[in-house]
Amino acid sequence: MTNTWLQSLALVESMIPLLGKLGREHSVKVQLAGQTLMADSVTGLMGIFDKHPELDLTQVYQVLEQALASPSKQRVLALEALLAEADVQSILATPSSEGETTPVVLYGFGRIGRLLARRMCALGHTTPGMYLAAIVVRKACDNDLAKRASLLKYDSVHGTYDGLVKVDDTNQSLIINGQAVKVIYASDPAQVDYASHGIKRALLVDNTGRWRDRDGLNVHLQRPGIERVVLTAPGKEMKNIVFGVNDGDLTKSDRIVSAASCTTNAITPILSVLEKKFGIESGHVETVHAYTNDQNLIDNIHKGDRRGRAAGMNMVMTETGAAKAVSKAIPSLEGKLSGSAIRVPVINVSIAVLSLTLKEATSVEVINQLLQNASNSAELSGQIGFSAEADAVSSDFIGSEQAGILDSLSTKVRGNQATLYVWYDNEYGYSCQVVRLMEKLAQAQLESESVREEQAA
Repeated sequence: MTNTWLQSLALVESMIPLLGKLGREHSVKVQLAGQTLMADSVTGLMGIFDKHPELDLTQVYQVLEQALASPSKQRVLALEALLAEADVQSILATPSSEGETTPVVLYGFGRIGRLLARRMCALGHTTPGMYLAAIVVRKACDNDLAKRASLLKYDSVHGTYDGLVKVDDTNQSLIINGQAVKVIYASDPAQVDYASHGIKRALLVDNTGRWRDRDGLNVHLQRPGIERVVLTAPGKEMKNIVFGVNDGDLTKSDRIVSAASCTTNAITPILSVLEKKFGIESGHVETVHAYTNDQNLIDNIHKGDRRGRAAGMNMVMTETGAAKAVSKAIPSLEGKLSGSAIRVPVINVSIAVLSLTLKEATSVEVINQLLQNASNSAELSGQIGFSAEADAVSSDFIGSEQAGILDSLSTKVRGNQATLYVWYDNEYGYSCQVVRLMEKLAQAQLESESVREEQAA
C-alpha cells in the first residue's frame, strides 16, 4: 500500500457513505476475501485493509463509486474480483433485481435471538435478500415491549447496541434503526397466523431449542406465511449445516435445516482443512465452555446431571454431541471423534481442545501456516480466525465474527499427534454463522421466485 496512514484513513472515511448506500439503496454487500466491509466503523475497515497491504485504496474507492453508479444484479460483490477486472462494467452491467426480499421471523428472543437481531439490523450492514419482520415471544410482564427493547439495547456481555431502538406500543412493535419489527405474543407455534400480520413466504428461525426434530419444527411450516425453518441447535432428521463447510449440500427442497451448535461450528471448519490436507485417524474434542442460561445460578433441581449445581462457582462436567455432529458436515469423520465438555464460570467465550491423530506426521509450523492461509481465504475467512497474540485470554474474543479462532501459540505437534486450541464466541460468532446461513437460504428463495416469475411470463 503506497498511501500514508492519514491518506489511507481519509480514503476509508470516504468509503463509508458508498458502502452505506450500496447496502441501504441496493441491498448489496461488499466483501474482501470473504469478510464483509461494514459501513459502521472506520476502524473496522482499516483493520481489514491492513491485512491486504497490496491494495491501492484509491482504486478501491473508484470501484465502489462505479458499483454505486451501476448497481449489480448480484447481492454480494467480491471486491477482489472487481479490482482484477479491467472493465468493471462487465460485472456491473445488469441492473439490480427489484424482487421482494424475504421476511425473517425470530421465534424466541433470548441470547441468540437478540444477537441475530443486532447482526441483521446493524448500522452499515446489509443482509442480502432478507429483513427482520417479526419476533415471537411469550409475554413475560405488563411492560414486555419495553423490557425486550432494553435487553436488545443493553447487554452485559456485548455492550450497548450501536443502533436506535424504540417502542411502538400502538402497533406492538420495536422500531430498530427505523425498521418496524412486529412483536407477536404466543406460547405455541400453532397459535400464530403470520399472514394476518402481512408476512408471506418467511424464513423462521427457531431459537428456543424446544423442538429439535422434524415433526416438532414442522408445526411452524404449517402456519400461514412460513416458507422455511432454521433451528439454532443440533437437529434430528434434517441437514445440520456448518456454513463454509457443507452449505453446498442445501437444496431448494430443504425446508427445515439446522445451523448445528456453536461448538460444532467452531471446530468443523478447522477439522475440514486438516482432514483435506493430512487425513484424520481419530480424535477427542474437549470443550471448556462458558456457562449458559440452562444452568442454575445456585444449587437446585435440574433435569440434567450436574447442571443443577451453581454455575458461577463450579467447573461442571457435562456432555456434548458436538464432536459426533461434525460427521454430519464431514462424513469421512463418522465414528472417529469423541467429545466431552466442562462448563466454567465465565459468561461468554469458550475454547475447544482438539486432540487429533493425523494420517501423516507434520509440524507446528506447517499446521499453523495451513490454518493461517485458510483464515485469509475467501472461502473460510468468516469461519476460521487466527491468533498469534502472546497475552490472549478468553475475553479478547468477545464479539469475534469467526466461528472459531486458532490460538497458534498453543499448537502442539509430536509426529502425527496434534493438539489444537480453538477459541470461539459461543454467542456472537455462532450468530454470525446463523446469519450467513439465513442469507444463503433467502437468496436461494429469491432465485426460485425469479425463476417462477419468468416461467409465468
